[in-house]
Amino acid sequence: MALPAIRALTFSGTLPLHITLYPLSSRAYDQTLPFLIQFPRLSYLPFLLPQLHAFFRTSLIDPDTTPPHTGWFAAEGVPLKWQLPVGLLYDLFSGNVGKGREEGGDGTDGAEGGRPWKLEVRFGDWPDDRLVRLDEAGLVLRDAFVNAVKEADTVRYGNANGMMTLSKEDSDQLWRAVQEHDFQSFSPISTRLLNRPGVSTRHIPIKIYLPTSSSPSPPPSSISRALTTSPTRSASKPPNPPPSLRVIHSLIPPYLTQNTREPTHAPALQTVGTTLHALLPSLFPSRRHEVLARAVLHGAVLPLGAPVEEVSRWAGYVDGWVYIGIVLIG
Repeated sequence: MALPAIRALTFSGTLPLHITLYPLSSRAYDQTLPFLIQFPRLSYLPFLLPQLHAFFRTSLIDPDTTPPHTGWFAAEGVPLKWQLPVGLLYDLFSGNVGKGREEGGDGTDGAEGGRPWKLEVRFGDWPDDRLVRLDEAGLVLRDAFVNAVKEADTVRYGNANGMMTLSKEDSDQLWRAVQEHDFQSFSPISTRLLNRPGVSTRHIPIKIYLPTSSSPSPPPSSISRALTTSPTRSASKPPNPPPSLRVIHSLIPPYLTQNTREPTHAPALQTVGTTLHALLPSLFPSRRHEVLARAVLHGAVLPLGAPVEEVSRWAGYVDGWVYIGIVLIG
């Protein structure tokens, strides 16, 4: 498959969502009907709030004092960070990605396996300790996206000139394309940001996400256990820690450091395997083979031999970042 086709295919990926209204936000005694939608993986959950507010309006306790922007999402009681793409959230919290049938998964992600991701929308009672509040005009969401694009631009080229020099028309087109999930409008602007003429890539904008277990007794194979170097556990650790994400971010060059003893050899490409081995050697002791964990991107297991620069260019998220989720084997 040609690389541009991979980019278009990545953009077109979707997830089936099953969204219910939080009982304490509802005036109904019985559970309201769920809102069902096939939603783009690369999009953001707040874009659904106007539709959800209209859909559940007759069931809301006071729809006039809890407008759409007061809505937030939770998965099994865990508030979901609205600034992260829904596909990444699914990969991290659904428990249905990167596992074969023998490991309790169905061998596919929800979009292909037909298993909707069950979410809950709540209006009001905002969890200020976990989430930044949204605003009625949608400026907070747009600012978060623009800042993420600038950060990716800075990591990739050393400055954010690509995004900063976009005209207002192009900047508005980029945001509108993200809102409307319009690849034809998105691609020209994104391509310019990812391919600055005459400028070489310095580093790859990549973040690694490791969800921590919230079970009362995490199994020995939990990520937190695999990452620790201590053989003992703290007796004071609470039995039910709230679920959270550990984010690992480092400056990853597109090529491995050249061997000064053999300067005539071309530098080797930085791959997914060499990156994960450098950042998480306890989980990825091998650069070529999956031993303890898998890397997941867009619901698919990433081959460790894939060059990270190509992954970033052709399979990144709409903000220019590569967000990789880690799933343990077994």
